[in-house]
Amino acid sequence: MRTAIPAMSQLNEAIARYHKILESEPYRDLSWVKELQERMEAEQLSSGGRLLCPFLRPNFVTQRQYDAVVKAGEALLAANYRMQRIALGSPRLLAKLELLPAEKMLAAIDPGYASPDVLSKLDLQLGNGSLQMTQHTGDAPAGVAYAENLADIFYDSPPLVEFRRKYTVTRTGGKQPFLSALLEAYRQFTASTSGVNGSSNGNGHAGHANGNGKAKRPRIALLEFRQPTRKSEFELFRDYFRSEGLEIAILSPEQLEYRGGKLRSGSFEIDLVYRRFSVQEFLVRFDLNHPLLHAYRDHKVCVVNSFRSEMSHKRAMLALLTEDSLTAKFPQNERKAIAEHVPWTRLFVPGKATRGKEQVELIDYTREHREELVLRANDESSDSPEFMGQDLSADEWEKAMRQAQRVPHVVQERVEPARLMFPLLSYGHLEFQEMNVDVHPQAFFGKVNGFSSFLSATSNGGFSTSAGIAPTFIIDNKS
Repeated sequence: MRTAIPAMSQLNEAIARYHKILESEPYRDLSWVKELQERMEAEQLSSGGRLLCPFLRPNFVTQRQYDAVVKAGEALLAANYRMQRIALGSPRLLAKLELLPAEKMLAAIDPGYASPDVLSKLDLQLGNGSLQMTQHTGDAPAGVAYAENLADIFYDSPPLVEFRRKYTVTRTGGKQPFLSALLEAYRQFTASTSGVNGSSNGNGHAGHANGNGKAKRPRIALLEFRQPTRKSEFELFRDYFRSEGLEIAILSPEQLEYRGGKLRSGSFEIDLVYRRFSVQEFLVRFDLNHPLLHAYRDHKVCVVNSFRSEMSHKRAMLALLTEDSLTAKFPQNERKAIAEHVPWTRLFVPGKATRGKEQVELIDYTREHREELVLRANDESSDSPEFMGQDLSADEWEKAMRQAQRVPHVVQERVEPARLMFPLLSYGHLEFQEMNVDVHPQAFFGKVNGFSSFLSATSNGGFSTSAGIAPTFIIDNKS
């Protein structure tokens, strides 16, 4: 049984009020939209000439919804990390995640800090009085800087200034928690690898002591595969980190070398790496002799997230979490969060599986319950399509089932997408369009702190430009 989160009436009333403001004077002439969009362009919040946020309203969540997300999200993260630790000690369970041999090898290496995912992101459907998690990814910053900068722009826009007369509006941002989490991971890493106790630099940022007793702050590499056709979100993080006094560089793996016990790029010696790519993506281009992996194995560089976080990229982790026999001894709040907020999931392989209190033949069950289920690639970074049973005929579903057995997939209980109306500018006119809303709480060392939202068109009719990031605000009625 699913437990409902707080009623949506407050949210619906707030959305209706904001839309009414847009349709009233003096906002009807839309001159404020031009200024809003010019600010987005000036702050690099566009890609290929297209704005990252084509919407004229932020995504709102009520304070009660936010509190419910934090409570549920942190319990689910704790359960996930608990299951990861169990799986690392159990070859049988580890096999159920369908990790590549290289992923298993790297996961076995102690990263030097407590949590496998220093930074992580939950993919939630928040609406219709319920909260469902469809994915937990060990990759927090995607969208964090964009969403925070968009929130700053929207916060002072004329319609939101008018809206704030009635509602308390709280911005959510992740750049500062992101930096603090990186530095805390580095503090733990240096303490574990050198025996030096961590210290603070007085600004709440952790470092480790050098020979003079002063805090040493790490030189950071933000590591990604370069995409020259668009600006990287890492550029926003780089500018923020530099404003905080850190040495930082955006690099690609090709630029790294490992010599003299130091990972470096030219003369830039690297203490901490934040990577934005999966092991599978990495191994398409490189092998296990890459300098990054050598330095990681030798504990000469702090890598965030650790390679253990690859376990979070496997949707089969949700299959382990929704197997009652494996979670029977988990804390009660974690079991409750799983039961209420995680859809039933199983690795899609022939054989028996539990569904509630029943044992079913998984292939037959999947065939017979097509409209209730979805087939999704096991690895979150896979480019394999998602197969939604309700959108396919019986023959098409049979073909999808065959395809899903060739490459690891999971079968999952279908979750209804959250849908809300959003205003857009269409050929110079205000237009309202129903959008699918994915809410992405960001977590740092298992604590939720920050939100981003991604909106996509509800239509299945091909490509749509009506998709992008929306800033997310927490709202509450003023007393």
